Amino acid sequence: MNIEKVRAKIKSYQGQTLQFRFNGSRNQVEEFSATIIDTYPSIFIVRVADSEQVKSFSYSDVLIHKLIFTNVS
Repeated sequence: MNIEKVRAKIKSYQGQTLQFRFNGSRNQVEEFSATIIDTYPSIFIVRVADSEQVKSFSYSDVLIHKLIFTNVS
């Protein structure tokens, strides 16, 4: 998979609630449900469910499996 395919896949999920798993540094893992609210050429923005928290991720995070997401519905 290349970055263009990742970008297109994320764009197709825009507006949907997804389950995310972010593998951070030093074995820190964060799991949350969020909705993709906007996509840009280098990043995409999600709003965490049940809060007003907004997070941004790069498409390369998905490409290198640092961020993994699955469809909830």
